[in-house]
Formats: sequence, C-alpha cells, structure tokens
Amino acid sequence: MVSPAIALAFIPLLLTLIIRYRYYFALFYRAVLVRAWKDCITGLSREERAYQYVLTQATPGDPDSILEAFDIWCSKVEYISNIGPKKGKILDRLLMEQSPMTVLELGAHCGYSTVRIARALPLGARIYSIEMDQRNAAIAEKIIRLAGFDDDTVELIVNPSDEVIPQLRSQYGLEKLDFVFMDHWKKCYAPDLQMLEGSGLLGKGSMIVADNVLFPGAPKFLRHIRKSGLYEWKVHRATLEYSKGIRDGMAELVYQGIK
Repeated sequence: MVSPAIALAFIPLLLTLIIRYRYYFALFYRAVLVRAWKDCITGLSREERAYQYVLTQATPGDPDSILEAFDIWCSKVEYISNIGPKKGKILDRLLMEQSPMTVLELGAHCGYSTVRIARALPLGARIYSIEMDQRNAAIAEKIIRLAGFDDDTVELIVNPSDEVIPQLRSQYGLEKLDFVFMDHWKKCYAPDLQMLEGSGLLGKGSMIVADNVLFPGAPKFLRHIRKSGLYEWKVHRATLEYSKGIRDGMAELVYQGIK
C-alpha cells in the first residue's frame, strides 16, 4: 500500500500535468464524454444534433447565417472538428485569390467547409465533395441545400476518397483541379495526395490546402511534400478550431510539377 507521504509527493506533479494539459482535457471532455452522453440520451448522432440546431437558428439560403449557427453550436454546445472561423478566414482569402473553377473537397463531414468554399467561388465554379460516411453525407446534403447551393455548384460523392480519385477523370469528366481542400482522415492525406499527383489532375499552380496538419497531425503528408520537390508550400499556424491553447496548422501547397 502506498504511504500518505509518497502519495502527497505526487500531488505537485499531478497538478502540473493538469495545468499543462488542461486544454487537451477540456477537448477530451467536449469531444468524447459530452458526445457519448448526448448520443445516449438523444438517440441522435452529434451531426444530426448540429443539423437540428442550424435548421432552427439559421436563415435558409444564407450561407453566412448557416456558418454562424454552426460556429455557435460548435463553440458553446458541442465540439465538431470543422475548420472553424479563424482558419476559415485563411481559407476564404486563398479562395478569393485563386478564384478556382474546379474544386475537390476530401471530407465533407456535415457540410460546414463545403458551404464555406461554395460561397467564395466565382459564378460557374463547381465543387466535387467526397464523404465516405453515409450518415454524415446525408447531413451534409441537407446543410448544402439549406444554404442554397444546388447540384450544379456542389456534387456530393458518397464513397471513400481512394475509390473516387482514380475515377475523377473517367467518371466525372474532370481535366484539371484548380483547388483541393483536405479535411478527412489525416492518415489518408499522404496517399490521397500521391494519388492526385499520379492522376494528372494537378497542373502548375493548382493549390492544395490541408487542415489539422499539426494536431492531430499528418506527419507522413508533411514529410512527402518536403521530399517531393513538387510544391511551394507553407503552414499557416493557428489554434485548433473551437479550442484554446492547442496549436494547429493548415498547410498551403502550390503544385509546381516535376522540375
């Protein structure tokens, strides 16, 4: 049995760990414990609960209103890993500078980033948004249409990215991707980027933006872009969406092609 003296000696260490990692404990509480509890008592998924809130609080046909309702829900009610407003402003600026006509989104989740991208695009542009989870895709579809974007602007594809990317040219008629936004499984970033490189859909000047490359992190993706020599790139440092004190970053890549 541990003596009281030894137990007391560990209290300062325990307090230090709690203080140092308090933001991570808060994230665990909001993202895991609260979600599990509300899943049980409501019988709805977290994404369905978010949709119900947005449906009652946002103005149909107003993308800004929908994003604002999402941001309030994610910061004050439950946590969802959308890109959020702070990193979202960086994405907005890149889209305005790039004015892409053909956009590929990997990971629609519940449609937040899809709406954010769609509202910034020039007339006639189109997004091909890939989401592998059927339940999340159903929510994303409702959010996208609630924001006022039709099939001509956003095509939602419900399948894993590694199955869709090889078919983008043959099945969807794409010749070149102007802009790619990655916010799906971080372990898929590197293989999906390499698949895009091999597809011939990236041309000189094509931009790839990848969220959460520092937390939870995408080390293989970062290692690939460092070694490949195919990109001019940088990481926009920020904090994790709807959180304080957790450092994160969003990678911006501009494809240069084989030199």
